[in-house]
Amino acid sequence: MADRGTTTFEQTPHLVLLSTPGDSPTHWLRAGQALERVLLEATLVDLATSLTSHALENPGLRLLARDPDSGTGQVQMLRIGYGPRGPATPRRQVGDVLEII
Repeated sequence: MADRGTTTFEQTPHLVLLSTPGDSPTHWLRAGQALERVLLEATLVDLATSLTSHALENPGLRLLARDPDSGTGQVQMLRIGYGPRGPATPRRQVGDVLEII
């Protein structure tokens, strides 16, 4: 997009591969739960994260991303690294959304 700003990120971002033994709804749920923990831990240590799946949408590339030792698993991908801090997400006061009785 022409009006979209740009910024410089680190030169060597890393890809994190999260894999599951299968590709069923149960595996998707477990992968989502694991991803939630990874994202929270990354946030605690000031890492920037973004989900990236373009390479995994191609079946041939998805096979290449598997564990080279076992050659098994269904891979999900996450980009992780250090980047500029984004703006804080606005939050409402607790009393506006919760009533303690």
